[in-house]
Amino acid sequence: MTADSENATEELTELIRSARVVLWDFDGPICRLFAGHSAELVADGLVAWLESRGLRGLVTDTERDSLDPHLVLRAVDRRHPGSDLVAELEERLTKEELRATSTAMPTEYADVLIQTWRALGARMAVTTNNSPRVVRAYLDDRDLTSCFAPHIYGRTQDLHRLKPDPHCLNRALSAMGAAPGAALMIGDSPTDLEAARGAGVPFLGYARNERKAKLLTEAGAAHVVASLEPVLDLLRP
Repeated sequence: MTADSENATEELTELIRSARVVLWDFDGPICRLFAGHSAELVADGLVAWLESRGLRGLVTDTERDSLDPHLVLRAVDRRHPGSDLVAELEERLTKEELRATSTAMPTEYADVLIQTWRALGARMAVTTNNSPRVVRAYLDDRDLTSCFAPHIYGRTQDLHRLKPDPHCLNRALSAMGAAPGAALMIGDSPTDLEAARGAGVPFLGYARNERKAKLLTEAGAAHVVASLEPVLDLLRP
């Protein structure tokens, strides 16, 4: 092991063991929400619904081609903020996310890591752009709700406050009476990293493939793991 790798391991160990509050992104670090219910098809469905109402022009070709349902929702909200149209589109997305929970794939080691960290005294919160109803449904199914409740902070009607805005992280820190420096955010996207920076919270990137790892490192993430297993190992005596 080189000196650089030893230093990186020491820094990661300190990052993990010093965290008193852990803020989890949901889709990625905890599970793959759309593992069996394609996010691309959900985005297509939202766009098709808009087109059926003669509102195709609310979404650009770039936004339509992104195949990202959250991007479609935010695009419409930017053009009609706070409207009934946006509220109905958000509810449609929430229903699709709820459908996806039945086929969501748990992230390897996530369940046991959450339970172990909680047993060691850390407090947990979910800070996500997904609907909090969806998070609760998934956690209930995995018997993990008690590890987080009541600290689940997800999408609200204020869609401009979705990550990368640090709003949901700040809500969690405020409700838990936690200082940003005593917390740790675990996320899998540059928007998670940006939100953590905005809240002043240390960040640990989780990347299940090389593409996601590259996006995180290029965004400036200092610590990225390809598996949650080494995090669990560092918590064990």
